[in-house]
Amino acid sequence: MTQARPEKPTEILLPVNPVFVAITLAVAFVLNLLPVTGQAVLWRPDFVALILAYWLVHYPRGLGFLLPWLLGLAMDVAEGALFGQYALGYTALAFMAILVRRRVLMFDLFSQTLHVLVMLLIAKAIMLFVRFAGGAEFPGWLYFLGPALAALLWPLLAVTFVIPQKTKPEADRA
Repeated sequence: MTQARPEKPTEILLPVNPVFVAITLAVAFVLNLLPVTGQAVLWRPDFVALILAYWLVHYPRGLGFLLPWLLGLAMDVAEGALFGQYALGYTALAFMAILVRRRVLMFDLFSQTLHVLVMLLIAKAIMLFVRFAGGAEFPGWLYFLGPALAALLWPLLAVTFVIPQKTKPEADRA
C-alpha cells in the first residue's frame, strides 16, 4: 500500500511583468558578451540560453519561438559565429522547454536542474553540429562544461526570479 504524499501548498503569484523578462534577457545578453580569454570561452555558461529556458518554462506565451530565434541571430552576429548557430540552438531549446514545461514544473529544484541540464546540453550539441557543418573542428569536451555550469544556476534563478511575482502581504486591518 503506497502512501499519498501530502500536497504542497501553492502560492498564488502575480502575472509575469514583460519588462522584467526583457531586462533579464538583456542582462543575460550582456553577460554573454563579456570578454573572456583562453579556455574559459569554452566553459562559460550561456546565460541567454539559461534565461530563455527559465522564461520559456515559466512564461511560454510571452516568448514563443520568434524571440529565441532573434536573440540567437543577435548572438551569432555578436560572437562572429556561423550565422544561424545560436539561432537554431535557441529555437530548439525553446521547443524543448515548451514541450516539457508542465513536467519540469512538477518536480523539485534538483530534478528541474537535471531536466534543464539535458535541454542545455542538447541545444549546445545542436550548435556544435552547425559548427561542424561549417568546417570547424571539435573544440574538446570542455565545450559541454558550460551547460553544466549554467544548469547549476537554475535553482538560483528559480528562487530569485519569482520574487517580483510574489504578492505583498496586506497589513492587518483592525
